[in-house]
Formats: sequence, structure tokens, C-alpha cells
Amino acid sequence: MTVALHTCCGPCSSSCVPRLKELGYEVVMFFANSNIATHAEFLRRLAEAQKVADAEGVKLVALKYDHAEWRREVAAGLETEPERGERCAKCFRYNLGKTMAFAKEMGIGAFTTTLTVSPHKDTQVIFREAALLPYEPGAPKFLEENFKKHDGFLKSMRRSAELGLYRQKFCGCEFSVKPPKPRKPRGEI
Repeated sequence: MTVALHTCCGPCSSSCVPRLKELGYEVVMFFANSNIATHAEFLRRLAEAQKVADAEGVKLVALKYDHAEWRREVAAGLETEPERGERCAKCFRYNLGKTMAFAKEMGIGAFTTTLTVSPHKDTQVIFREAALLPYEPGAPKFLEENFKKHDGFLKSMRRSAELGLYRQKFCGCEFSVKPPKPRKPRGEI
């Protein structure tokens, strides 16, 4: 069976693709990330995801970047929500919906996401948002795979280092960027 893997970035996918292959799935990586604040950052992360696809011998398909749509459909009115709040949950549902539509269009029977490998993302919230998608007859099934299990995050860090992948420090949207901590002047304690 083939599974469409919503791919947030190369580092996260670096342990998810091998895990799915171990479970007997054929994988198509689907890069749907209009939440990323700049087109340059989107392209940088897409290039890193392509490195993983090449290393794993799987196909990568990227959805056209449309940050303006994401801001209208997801972030509008939720700009001040804290990280891991309602904006994030809505963003999960948005990207999973895009992945489900892609899987259906391609005749792929199941889909899942790399987001569950991150210790910064709540797997149960991701599963809840997937369950809220408008399922129709013939729609692909959401595969509830918690990629944190089996040392998924540790494996992603190791594989990222092996492949020389860029590891970003924020999810991608402008609302998740934390300001730098002020530095103390030299000589102060």
C-alpha cells in the first residue's frame, strides 16, 4: 500500500520515511507548507526534503506555495495565539487537508504526517485535527503513526547529520519565531 507523507521538512522526514518503509509502505512525500513565512525559507526546506527523497529513493511532490492563502485560511484572527495553541491546531488541519486531497487525487489509500516525530508537536492534537477533516466515501484513510516512538526523533537527528541537512529552529510561520534573548554585556554577572 502507498502512503502520502505530509512532509514538514527534511530532518523530520529523515526518520519517518524509513519507518514507513519498515512497515511495508511505499512512500510519496508531499511537501505542503504554505505556513512557512518566506518563499526563500520554503525553497530551502523543500531542497532539504528533496535530499531525503533522493537518499530514500522515494518521490517528492510539492504543493504550490501560497502563504497569503494560509494567512487567510489559518492565521487570520489567531496571530497572537501562543505556540501550540489554536493557530497550530488549525494549521495541522489545513496541511493534513491538503495532503488528504493530494492522496485522493493520486489514488493513494492512506496519508500521515512527519509532524508527529517532533517533541515540539502534540501528537494527540495532530490525530484530533486529522479526525476533524471532512471525510467522504473513497477518501484516503489517515494513518495514526506516532513517529516519536522507536526513537524517531533521535534517529531523525542522526540521519540529518549524516545527510548534512539544515535543521531549522522554528516551525516556519512568522508567529512562531521567538525573539533572541538579550545578551548581557561582557563583564556583567
